[in-house]
Amino acid sequence: MKLISIVTPCYNEQDNVEELYKQVKAVFDNFSDYEYEHIFIDNASKDKTVSILKKLASTDPNVKIIVNSRNFGHIRSPYHALLQATGEAVILLVADLQDPPTMIKDFLVKWEEGYKVVLGVKSQSEESSIMFAIRKMYYNFINRVSEIDLTKNNTGFGLYDKKVIEILRGIDDPYPYFRGLISDIGFESYKIEYIQPVRKRGITKNNFYTLYDIAMLGITNHSKVPLRLAAMLGFAMSAISLLVAIIYFLAKMFFWNYFSVGVAPLVIGLFFFSSVQLFFIGIIGEYIGSIHTQVLKRPLVIEKERINFEKNQLNLLYNLAKNEVAISTSD
Repeated sequence: MKLISIVTPCYNEQDNVEELYKQVKAVFDNFSDYEYEHIFIDNASKDKTVSILKKLASTDPNVKIIVNSRNFGHIRSPYHALLQATGEAVILLVADLQDPPTMIKDFLVKWEEGYKVVLGVKSQSEESSIMFAIRKMYYNFINRVSEIDLTKNNTGFGLYDKKVIEILRGIDDPYPYFRGLISDIGFESYKIEYIQPVRKRGITKNNFYTLYDIAMLGITNHSKVPLRLAAMLGFAMSAISLLVAIIYFLAKMFFWNYFSVGVAPLVIGLFFFSSVQLFFIGIIGEYIGSIHTQVLKRPLVIEKERINFEKNQLNLLYNLAKNEVAISTSD
């Protein structure tokens, strides 16, 4: 039987984790060819999420829990959990039920056909139409400036073969842009469209800062266009400024008594150039911040505790012992 790992990051999802667990279990109850592990990684929730997960883990050994010592953010925590998975394939599934667990079956069908990556792509969403439109604009923009082809309208929801996970383990990125890494690896992916349902229970943990963080991470990790645009725009604006200065000088020379330079053009020009400079200084700061994070090389998360992972360790020891016996027998 093939082991499939389901990875679910959660933070303050007490209203959803048990329902998600039941839906995933119901999916695998209909499979005879697969066994599964459901890894929940909790980012130091302040509600009853952990206690609910521990109750589930006490009755079902397929439920495995990682509890972080603090909130390590929405980038590092899910990625760490993916690297802990031991299945032949790993499926990333968020806790808010906006990624339909019923699509697990479709993912596995395409995986068995040979695809190393199978992605869920939002064709429509029952969320705010404004937010969906903004996200769509961002995906279009980042695809234009990126050095690789990124999958539009994918949040990471999908299936990843163990070979992909092994490659990710070797990358050693302390603050990874997961969606970009998947595209960067280059395996052909199969995309399955779905309509994203609206969140029914709880509130979203995303805010302007977290969305901005993801957006800038995608740009700084996969594009040098903003930096080069700053250089090109600086050169162009310098040329325009010189041309305007020459025009003003000639106008004043020929129409000395009638042409008034005035203060308004100077003030407007000063504020315009200052705002452009501040914008590109901010862009450069984002790249420097990204470099700073890479240089620090801090761990993705610090675990407070983990539950039901002993089975993995025993299986690993068993497989190592079996391999040693096979080698000695062949000798």
